[in-house]
Amino acid sequence: MKFLDQAKIYIKSGKGGDGAISFRREKFIEYGGPDGGDGGRGGDVWVECVANLNTLIDFRYQQHYKAKNGTPGMGRNRSGPSGEDRIIKVPPGTQVYDEDNETLLADLQQPGERVRLAKGGNGGFGNAHFKSPTNQAPRHSNPGLHGEELTIWLRLKLIADAGLLGLPNAGKSTFLAAVSAAKPKIADYPFTTLHPNLGVVKAGSRDFVLADIPGLIEGASDGAGLGTRFLGHVERTRVLLHLVDCTQEDVVGAYQTVRAELEAYDAELAEKPEIVALSKIDALPQDELKTRFEALRNGSGKRPLLLSAVSGKGVDEALFAIARQIDSQQAEEQAADGQQSKQWRP
Repeated sequence: MKFLDQAKIYIKSGKGGDGAISFRREKFIEYGGPDGGDGGRGGDVWVECVANLNTLIDFRYQQHYKAKNGTPGMGRNRSGPSGEDRIIKVPPGTQVYDEDNETLLADLQQPGERVRLAKGGNGGFGNAHFKSPTNQAPRHSNPGLHGEELTIWLRLKLIADAGLLGLPNAGKSTFLAAVSAAKPKIADYPFTTLHPNLGVVKAGSRDFVLADIPGLIEGASDGAGLGTRFLGHVERTRVLLHLVDCTQEDVVGAYQTVRAELEAYDAELAEKPEIVALSKIDALPQDELKTRFEALRNGSGKRPLLLSAVSGKGVDEALFAIARQIDSQQAEEQAADGQQSKQWRP
């Protein structure tokens, strides 16, 4: 299945049905009076989060979504039925933006959540609605109101517990393939990963979802390489594993390049908890590895982990470090939610 994380679609809710103009005409009934029914209401357009989707690829083949119109009213005081709603199904983590691609309309994270994007038009009143002692034979009715039309953007941000960051060929896809059942493309040239990959990882008794994000290069915030388009997928993560290829001469420069692009994209994203690791440690002699370890520790201000996804060295240590950080973040979020609930007053 091809991965698609952004789509532009057009939606339109249903028009309300027109009210009817009708009079009761039956044998032996001299004064039948008006009996025109009201028109039915137009259908709404809803967006709903469902669990069995993980991409927006369906919206590449269909961009127009319209709800049904309401049925006009009829004689004998028969009201028209309302139009059928149109439900747009999206994967968890989908955000809905207005046409300007900046105004957030909805953020759907849990399956079952739904939001009405376009309200259907009300049905018009039939002439029976307007009868009164002074107007016993009204000959007018109301037309149904038009529905709403919108052009919206759907933007998918994958929901993962942890995200992998680094320059191209830092070993992110190899690490994901080694610790999960995911099968990302792996090759010895840059930008082998062209879209995010997800894998479920087990660390002891703890399971979490790990996202592999395409590599960043210097100038990504200005559009270089693949740009920062895929960085939105790590906005929902609780911790970042930053892999630095130890075979590079300047490991500090590699680390700072990615950090600079993170800060240029979103300052809050740059403040997320980060675990730094030197990858591909089986490709260097011990003395050179020690030198680059010390350089990265001084340059990042953190003690980097040492790992090799190919040989498995240090992989378990990295996974348990990620799991501990996720548990810590979850505990902080639960504590914050508890404080908010205590402060609430009816």
